[in-house]
Amino acid sequence: MCWLVLFTFTQTSLFYKTIIFLLTDNHGRKINYLRLAVTDRCNLRCFYCMPEEGLNWLSRSALMTYEEMLQSCALLVKMGIEKIRITGGEPFVRKDIMKLLTALSELPGLKELTLTTNGVLTAPHVAELKRIGVSSVNLSLDTLDANRFFAITKRDEFGNVMKTLDELLKHDIEVKVNAVVMDGKNTQDIIPLVELTKDLPVSVRFIEEMPFNGDGHVYAGLKWDYVRILDEIKAHYPAIKKLDDAQYSTSYNYQLPGHKGSVGIIAAYSRTFCGTCNRIRITPEGELKTCLYDNGVMNIKDLLRQGINEDDLKERLLNTFNNRVKDGWEAEHQRAESQGVHESMATIGG
Repeated sequence: MCWLVLFTFTQTSLFYKTIIFLLTDNHGRKINYLRLAVTDRCNLRCFYCMPEEGLNWLSRSALMTYEEMLQSCALLVKMGIEKIRITGGEPFVRKDIMKLLTALSELPGLKELTLTTNGVLTAPHVAELKRIGVSSVNLSLDTLDANRFFAITKRDEFGNVMKTLDELLKHDIEVKVNAVVMDGKNTQDIIPLVELTKDLPVSVRFIEEMPFNGDGHVYAGLKWDYVRILDEIKAHYPAIKKLDDAQYSTSYNYQLPGHKGSVGIIAAYSRTFCGTCNRIRITPEGELKTCLYDNGVMNIKDLLRQGINEDDLKERLLNTFNNRVKDGWEAEHQRAESQGVHESMATIGG
């Protein structure tokens, strides 16, 4: 549903009208957050995301153009989207990504522009990100050990990622460090990553591993869920305190006494936050996903290339939002009989 709320009031004999669009789904959940994946390509080969040899990358013609992305985002912002996060793959491997970011930052009505990056190519762009108003960056970093970083990513890029972290902090951009917790791979890094919050104003967020690995390995099920991760932290920091979670937060958030930063835990596989999910996704090839675990519900790129007009596209979008699955378990169940969950996170956008 799309509700149009109209407030009117008088002041100094003038008549004012404020129009606010509230976009909701069939379960009454507000939709105001878009995650836009600009590419499926990545310059790392993280164990939990794709096989070491990479993926069958999309051709240029299969990708949405920047013009199509901007057109889609402009319409969605008109409809009520307030926040856009740029993801990948790795956004900075796509040529001229800053041009798209700059154009998005100028969209009337967009309140927040953020991005997720692995940090390998990001450092030289941080000053420009600050200038155009990027308010927050999620930095993927699963370990603070250079050798384990190489073992997980198959690339010797730890130094460049840490340089990006330094640049983001230097330019006062909010930083969330995202670490996927993998049994037998980096559980020994949980406490060192927590320690990062002692002297740095960062949020370190531990994420449950998910089955989106591009068939690089057989997903054996979740061994480190959000409860076990928290227990591990509590064993070392019994004074840890629960914080109030922001509206629509996907993470359970905590503060350690005397630490500048905070700690979060995202139950991405347990899916405890579906009831307040406010986000939709568009993949690099234009597939709209109203749930991370669904198989895509409509292809915006194809509709644009067929010449659909804005009103008809808006109607299609509203109809799709009004038939949204209840949660990630329902979405996974609907696709399980046909193919299950096998794609890489790089083709989804996180």
